[in-house]
Amino acid sequence: MSDEQLKGWHHLPEIPIKTSPFFIWPLQPVEMVKWVWNSWLLLTEKLIVLGIAVACYVWFQPSLAEVKSFEFGWIAQMYARNIILTLLVAGSLHTWFYTLSAQGQKLKYDPRPLMVNGRQFTLGGQIRDNMFWTLGSGVAIWTAYEVLMFWALANGHITLITFAANPVWFVAIFLLIPIWESLYFYVIHRALHIPVLYKHIHALHHRNINVGPWSGMSMHPVEQLIFLGSVLIHLVIGAHPIHLLFHLQYYFLTAITTHTGYQGLLLSDKNRLALGTFHHQMHHRYFECNYGSLEIPWDKWFGSFHDGTVAADEKIKERRKRMM
Repeated sequence: MSDEQLKGWHHLPEIPIKTSPFFIWPLQPVEMVKWVWNSWLLLTEKLIVLGIAVACYVWFQPSLAEVKSFEFGWIAQMYARNIILTLLVAGSLHTWFYTLSAQGQKLKYDPRPLMVNGRQFTLGGQIRDNMFWTLGSGVAIWTAYEVLMFWALANGHITLITFAANPVWFVAIFLLIPIWESLYFYVIHRALHIPVLYKHIHALHHRNINVGPWSGMSMHPVEQLIFLGSVLIHLVIGAHPIHLLFHLQYYFLTAITTHTGYQGLLLSDKNRLALGTFHHQMHHRYFECNYGSLEIPWDKWFGSFHDGTVAADEKIKERRKRMM
């Protein structure tokens, strides 16, 4: 590692970190096409979650006729499905990266192991603490939003969007959900760093300075309620059942995948699936930077962007001193 690279990290991705090219002038059409291709058309988190949403709709989702009234049976079915999805995604990633250490330290950002013990954790250890909040209140709140939104759709409180009636808008909603997430997440995340909210709510998530798959949705229930509340946008823009499934699964499951602590999944020494982002990994270590995502460069516009360079690190240090 040269003197021009950040210290204290085991693995660094390509630096400086790039945000979406759609907000760069002059426009760069080739880079824009690459961004969409790499986001949607390769084997990516978005494409996998979309596949999961379609599979759930076809095989594991009660019909709109069934969900017109609140009944224990279909609610329990959706809750069980979400528990299983969480166990499969977070459990398999944790097993691969940490239990089996299948790729060792390759592509791992932070050289330190996850914390086995710690008084700051509810159950005395990082993994137990993270699983408690994720599988406890996290899945319950996720399911509650699904129940509410499907009931609203079935009873006409949400406009039903179908591919047959409006194919362009039907497809566009999938593309817009990650963009909406970028705005929504930046606003709520920045607000949660206001001292009083941070102390009583967001600090629970920031127990995880070094993150693992179970860290992504390990939040205070109030934060989980706010975070997953982004799905309420469909009360305004309408939805198909697949949109609702994709929206909440995208928020919940990619929170897990982006907190693996690794840049990607290695198979035959090739990065086959991009996972944890160094952009957000730095937020967990440095706190007052990178509140948003890379889809829309909110952090660049508001002076809180850390692009992984030494120069940006110095600026963020000065920013933290001013804030303190």
